[in-house]
Amino acid sequence: MSKEKHIPERKCIGCQGRFPKSELIRVVRQPSGEVVLDTTSRAQGRGAYLCKSEGCLTAAHKKGRLRTALECVIPDEVYEALRKALV
Repeated sequence: MSKEKHIPERKCIGCQGRFPKSELIRVVRQPSGEVVLDTTSRAQGRGAYLCKSEGCLTAAHKKGRLRTALECVIPDEVYEALRKALV
């Protein structure tokens, strides 16, 4: 029997779909309260994941899902950084 390698999955807060962790963008509220993009997926703090699609970012922004997931106000700079990361 061959063992299949476990691939961690996370839920996109925009479309609510489940995807491999490596295919998503992670946004983190650090212990200091700052909200940043986590390119390494190892930053400390409360994290939320988004698909690499403009539609998911728009849905998450419009419905306040990123704010709800991270339990804080999300600065406009974070949304701009996410839009740039999608390109």
